[in-house]
Amino acid sequence: MLRKISASILNTPLHIGRGWGWVFSLLLLLQSCRHDIIVWPSEEEEVGATRQDSILGFYLLNEGNMGSNKCTMDFYDYATGTYTRNVYGNANPSAVKELGDVGNDLRIYGSRMWAVINCSNKIEVMEARTARRVGQVNLANCRYIAFHEGYAYVSSYAGPVQINPDYEQKGIVVKIDTATLEKVDTCIVGFQPDRLDITGGKIYVANSGGYMFPNYENTVSVIDLATFCEEKRIPVAVNLHHLIADARGQVWVSSRGDYYGNASALYCITDPAGEAHVRRIATPDGTDLVVENMTLCGDSLYLIGKEFSFSEMRDVENYAIVDTRTHGVLTTSFITDGTEASIQEPYGIAVHPHTREILIGDARSHVNPGTLFCFSPDGLLLWKVRTGDIPAHFAFLR
Repeated sequence: MLRKISASILNTPLHIGRGWGWVFSLLLLLQSCRHDIIVWPSEEEEVGATRQDSILGFYLLNEGNMGSNKCTMDFYDYATGTYTRNVYGNANPSAVKELGDVGNDLRIYGSRMWAVINCSNKIEVMEARTARRVGQVNLANCRYIAFHEGYAYVSSYAGPVQINPDYEQKGIVVKIDTATLEKVDTCIVGFQPDRLDITGGKIYVANSGGYMFPNYENTVSVIDLATFCEEKRIPVAVNLHHLIADARGQVWVSSRGDYYGNASALYCITDPAGEAHVRRIATPDGTDLVVENMTLCGDSLYLIGKEFSFSEMRDVENYAIVDTRTHGVLTTSFITDGTEASIQEPYGIAVHPHTREILIGDARSHVNPGTLFCFSPDGLLLWKVRTGDIPAHFAFLR
């Protein structure tokens, strides 16, 4: 009953051909396995861009809009040039409701893959090579995950989904043993903590206060790995979101702003474990960078973003690259062939660590299938393909 992700990845002889006949047959089969719960079969599409590399392919976690229970996972195989939609459902035909409600992060650590499913209050743990389910860690309102020396560290809002300027429940970071999947420790941080990263023996956590409009949080929590206690908080800007530590120990963090007077922006914290100098990163003319998502490849920080500017009364967007050595903005438009005009809502981003091909997930309407765009390092469109709803989080398989 398990369907291949692709012929070059899974060692199973089962292969289901294309055509409507197998679709209906598989639906009937899966219905009987799931006690009348219908599971959509995976779909393959030939993209054609093949490559032999130590990077075998990548997974893409599609968030699905909140309350829809439509989180799905796709896989692209570099050896065959095949893009397969909904690999989790067919690798795990007995998993009720499949992945669940709102996929918020996806990471591979060792031989396992971890998917943080926010509103389903769980972390799904799978075999990285097959996407077969290994186990589950239950964690309320979980958000992002990072790994260090055999442990997973997960940020959690720890309370219900609720917009309340007087929200009382502070967020937490939970330490999980990656071998046993047991939660072993908890550290209290700021309100509604989001993305986190680890460098220099410290965990850095972006506190958003996102439920507390207009009383947003504005700090990065610093947790000592050895004691697993919060040492301090670094004031940065309101409604923090993404956070990445680079090879020099600098911490890059984005602010969503307040969606009105304070725009989205990017900040760099140098000497974060010491005096913590905070610098706002802007273009030479002082324009802030709009950051919906960001990823680091070598010394280059890639940013995508689009938001409505109340001062200019129009949408402002950028596809930027920042040099982490100099803090300079190299470009605000790394797409060079005009394809950005067809991207409706830039949402997810990843960069191939060897070829530097750029992957951008377009959420489009947020309620219908999105589109994945692949660009050359020079910003030329190589291919695009339909995804699940809200393509957001990538994990490269080695």
